[in-house]
Amino acid sequence: MITPIAAIAVLSVVLFFPRGQADSQLTVASGLSPLIEVEELEIVEEETIISVPTAPEPIVVDVQGAVTHPGVYSLVEGDRLIDAIHAAGGYLPHADSRMLNHAMKLVDEFYIYVPIEGEEVSLSGSILTTPVKEEDQKSVNKVNINLADMQELMTIPGIGPSKAAAIIQYRDENGSFTSTDRLMDVSGIGQKTFDRLESFVTVD
Repeated sequence: MITPIAAIAVLSVVLFFPRGQADSQLTVASGLSPLIEVEELEIVEEETIISVPTAPEPIVVDVQGAVTHPGVYSLVEGDRLIDAIHAAGGYLPHADSRMLNHAMKLVDEFYIYVPIEGEEVSLSGSILTTPVKEEDQKSVNKVNINLADMQELMTIPGIGPSKAAAIIQYRDENGSFTSTDRLMDVSGIGQKTFDRLESFVTVD
């Protein structure tokens, strides 16, 4: 029950204070608890996904013949044959590069031989980096994988020193290859590698 003094205090607040302030004072004067609305702020953390590009795989190729600095060079997966030539210092003045496919992507252990002008080369050599046409396959001098030594095996496209050694080791441990596709039993030679070299090998 509101006493006369409390009633006078309430009336004074209404008459002499602005609307908003009067409401506040009225609440205090009447002894009522003020209502406070609290807005809940929802904080959403956005996840930032950072894509880190993977570094290309390193590869090693052997560049020989009419280049400035013949030797073994470390490149990366996706490099082209022209990159290997540049790594070897470029061609010598008498180099014959007409049979080289400079746009071909390199593979690990690739062997590249650059002939000089007038030099006769075999189609089985790694200098032929373009696919051999079906009508020309009969004239290809194929490498006999049962008889070839280390150097002969390295003339096969995609066969470098380590794969050549693995072929000889497999041959010593398991005997002669009964068919060319048995090369896929050799460590490091899969279907893709075999598809590239199939036209250049024989077991006859």
